[in-house]
Amino acid sequence: RAIIVQCEEDILQGVGYSSVFLLGFVVNAAALWAFIAKRKAWTETHIYMLNLVLADSALVLFLPFRIYDAFICMPVCVFCTFLIYTHFINMYASIWTTAAISVHRYLAVRFPLKARSWRKKKEMAFVACLVIWVLLITVGAVFWRDNHPENLWMCYERCKNIPLHAQFLVLLEVLGFLLPLLIVMFCSSRIICILSRDKDKSEEKKRSVSLVTANMIVFIVCYTPIHVAFIVNYFNVVPENWTKLRIPQHTFLLVSEWIASTNCCFDSVSYYFLLERVYSVSQRKPQNSCI
Repeated sequence: RAIIVQCEEDILQGVGYSSVFLLGFVVNAAALWAFIAKRKAWTETHIYMLNLVLADSALVLFLPFRIYDAFICMPVCVFCTFLIYTHFINMYASIWTTAAISVHRYLAVRFPLKARSWRKKKEMAFVACLVIWVLLITVGAVFWRDNHPENLWMCYERCKNIPLHAQFLVLLEVLGFLLPLLIVMFCSSRIICILSRDKDKSEEKKRSVSLVTANMIVFIVCYTPIHVAFIVNYFNVVPENWTKLRIPQHTFLLVSEWIASTNCCFDSVSYYFLLERVYSVSQRKPQNSCI
């Protein structure tokens, strides 16, 4: 049964998510248009990028509910559970697709000749994207009750005295963030190293290095705070400097969720419109590897 919660409007959240929605809608719509209207030949790169755009677009399209909840509280019901899992499934789909793209870029740059001769690359990319969605939906189904209405005190917020299951937290932190983070950092650093050490340091390669570096930094900045907030909330530990600054851990969680959502505005630009340079650069001639 729906539970009506008396709460105050949160103008900052409403304005913050409204800006993410407007910008995210524009850039993702532009990316989808570029894929559908202008794409004539599909490669495995475009399959990964399309999956990333779809994940970000799905996250953006459900943001109006969060905006509405910020200004006018929605009743706590099963639909809130659906909204929460939809938001985070799309977020982690974006995280893992980013990791898959990083691996794909690294292999293309590190082994350019072999990469061109690999067979069924598009099929492998499609299977990788499908596996990501199946695993995330399965995890969401298994831990569905963690965000069931009786564990929520507002539509998008859990009861402060009911922590997540330890197994769920470990999955979110290790498989959902730390593992893809290590993959992105390793692959990005190798790409930067290979392109930087190449004797042919063209402007295009310099731009590619800058873009890979920027993408790695954006990934770290967007997704690190929210996973730190998960741990802080679970153990109910507030750092001493937070206490001095009067920063409640609940506020930190809300801000970190907003920061994570802003990634949907960067992905389309960095991966589709700009980062595709890395793949084209790698196909011209073999690169020197780092020692």
